[in-house]
Amino acid sequence: MKKTNFIFSAMLIFILLVSSGCTKPAKQTKLDDTIATISPNQDSEYAKTFEDLHLGILFNFDFRLPEADQRWVTIWVESYKDGEKQPQPLAELSYGRSPKQVEEGKLGFGIINPNTDAPLLFLYAPGITQAPKIIENNNSTYVTSGWHYAIGDEKVELKLGETKILAAFRQSSKSSMRTYGFLEEATVEKMVKEDNSVLLLKIKIDES
Repeated sequence: MKKTNFIFSAMLIFILLVSSGCTKPAKQTKLDDTIATISPNQDSEYAKTFEDLHLGILFNFDFRLPEADQRWVTIWVESYKDGEKQPQPLAELSYGRSPKQVEEGKLGFGIINPNTDAPLLFLYAPGITQAPKIIENNNSTYVTSGWHYAIGDEKVELKLGETKILAAFRQSSKSSMRTYGFLEEATVEKMVKEDNSVLLLKIKIDES
């Protein structure tokens, strides 16, 4: 029964993301000097669907990439267990060299059934969606969880070659968790050591 629910949830997300991928970006009237901009969009149809159907957690962003034909975008989910960084990302999406000069749309990270032993995790970006994959969670040892956007509501400018933390999902065997900021590397390191499990959504834009 659990497997059937996973498959249904995955199919639902694919339908939602693929249908939205047909939306054409607005015409640009002038060339932008900005490398890229990104901002959380918690009121989108994506987020509403997740909330209404109790599917899990969705980090959804509005993303705009000028000079997309000259850029390469990588988004990935970094995993930490008991303070130790895992050798490989749980999920990674890499794309670029678009035929369009400007790419814009939705970018994000979803976790279906996060409080189970086998949640589904997936990534998406404008025009591309990664198939949901099951990850091991050992949920029985965690009593507290929390999720946070790492950037504010306003548009954030991304710099070429810079790695930016966009969001975090945290789990702990303790009854409470501290609140941490994401601007300082030392603060993020404290958070990683404090919690039993931390997932960090990151993005980096390079020249293609």
